[in-house]
Amino acid sequence: MATKEELIKVGSLEWFYREATPIKSNDKPPVLLLHGLPAQSYSWGGVLPELAEKGFRAIAPDWIGSGFSAKPDKRDFAYTPDAFINAFAGFIKALEIERFSLVAQGFVGSVGIQYALRHPEQIERLAILNAPVSSTAKLPWKIKQLGIPLVGDMMTQDPLLVDRTLEGGSGYRIEDKDLDIYRRPFLKSSDAGRSLLATVQNLQLKQSMAEMEASWGQWTHPTLIVWGMKDPWLPFAQAQSLANSAKNAEIVQLENAGHYPQEHFPGDISDALVPFLRRTVV
Repeated sequence: MATKEELIKVGSLEWFYREATPIKSNDKPPVLLLHGLPAQSYSWGGVLPELAEKGFRAIAPDWIGSGFSAKPDKRDFAYTPDAFINAFAGFIKALEIERFSLVAQGFVGSVGIQYALRHPEQIERLAILNAPVSSTAKLPWKIKQLGIPLVGDMMTQDPLLVDRTLEGGSGYRIEDKDLDIYRRPFLKSSDAGRSLLATVQNLQLKQSMAEMEASWGQWTHPTLIVWGMKDPWLPFAQAQSLANSAKNAEIVQLENAGHYPQEHFPGDISDALVPFLRRTVV
């Protein structure tokens, strides 16, 4: 099933997103899939058509500052979790989506989890793939160094940072044809590097994780945790802790996957997501 590439203007910000739509319309809530750093919606390319084939409208945006979405100057966009959350709220409203299931992966993808916890009335189900979810989460050096003044300014202008980070986190080689897509924004404009620098510098991970931990006890929505067990940055203990805190959570372990499981194991991700999204809530 084909995946479309779309652009939508929301206020002063332009969002790029990929969408796969079922052949027949139905009443199933759409599924929004959020990428981590320094990836983009392209990482969901193997999952989107699988979800659409099973009857789900599947949408994966590039975060503001990432991929092919707008890369505003930090004077115009703060690149903080609150800024991303407000921008994401505008994106959802522009698409006229009232309720949806959310799939979030990685650092900055975790901002989507914060959105879900703040707006439970909009969330049908939540799936988490190798994302920071507890106060024990730390920003890995491969990403942290991208936000260091001067050092980060130089590193984020090097398109090869994509290779080093994605392959370092996943533990597998990424094909050149795929790296061409990931590198393209950095080759096109220096704005991509500046936006990545600002995103890393303003992640506010400690505060965000404190907010999550304070909220899990009240979170009752169906929650699926899919965890690449070879993640070098986020240990499985964090996923287990979340499952113990939330009231309606289940875990699927992917023994051979790393930090970006959708990159190399899209079939396993789809196999976990589809029955979870279809399951009747008792």
